[in-house]
Amino acid sequence: MKVIEVTHPIQEEQYITEDVAMAFGFFDGMHKGHAKVFDILNQKAEAANLKKAVMTFDPHPSVVLNPKLKRTDYLTPIQDKIEILESYDIDYCIVINFSSKFAEVSAEDFIQDYIIKNHVKEVIAGFDFTFGKYGKGNMMILDEMTEFKSTVVSKQEINSEKISTTDIRKSLKTGELQKANDELGYRYRIKGTVVQGEKRGRTIGFPTANVQPSGDYVLPKNGVYAVSMEIGADKQIYRGVANVGVKPTFHDPSKAQVVIEVNLFDFGENIYGERVTVFWHHYLRPEIKFDGIDPLVEQMNKDKEKAKYLLSVDFGDEVSYNI
Repeated sequence: MKVIEVTHPIQEEQYITEDVAMAFGFFDGMHKGHAKVFDILNQKAEAANLKKAVMTFDPHPSVVLNPKLKRTDYLTPIQDKIEILESYDIDYCIVINFSSKFAEVSAEDFIQDYIIKNHVKEVIAGFDFTFGKYGKGNMMILDEMTEFKSTVVSKQEINSEKISTTDIRKSLKTGELQKANDELGYRYRIKGTVVQGEKRGRTIGFPTANVQPSGDYVLPKNGVYAVSMEIGADKQIYRGVANVGVKPTFHDPSKAQVVIEVNLFDFGENIYGERVTVFWHHYLRPEIKFDGIDPLVEQMNKDKEKAKYLLSVDFGDEVSYNI
């Protein structure tokens, strides 16, 4: 997949020079609703013998258009988004830097400079896709164009509820992890690097890997989770318990930084500096403050046993698992 990073105005050498079907959207989360867009993109491209392309944006438009409610954390930061797009066998991915200058581009100029000049013959986007200054462009306008065809993808639902990035973010923040995973179509994941932590866990029998996220991820609600973690280049997956939070038993919650700590079952290797991916399977309980070490350790043992059971259901008898 060829990735073309564009800062407005687009340069002549950045244009796609062969005919394409192109999907448009921000696509944060690459969830089941987005998967429908890519399925239709594939159908349209095959039917018309076109290459497949995607146009997306970075950062989120709210950074420019709505600073008070700006979105600076993501379900799939741009590199994750690109990686997932590659799994759809996309030929071209255009990443538009959503800047103040780009926000001033009129709907008419967007159509001419970013669609027609990119040899787009089929446009595919969700029903709520808008473009151009003040969001004046929409799918109804594109449907009237003669230079290309357009296909509107209707809202996708689970249990009569619209699948949306906003809803997934809310579910993660309220501990409704299963709901979030159902809408994503896969287990939520956070990539990062194992860094030095306080090393307190090993003194109470629960050594942990302190995971520093590699991007601006949406963090799940503070609490304890059953997780699995992929480590290093061999992509071996291990099961464990993760805590997201400020460790209120030891720190003042108003001053402490939220961290991700993972205790892996039956694992004793030194993995500082390793690149890892944490897969979030089950929310177990909220983070709470304990009256000392003993009740904390007692609860951690309970968490571990519950996580082992839940993960044994997820994994079956397999040692490693392609999530």
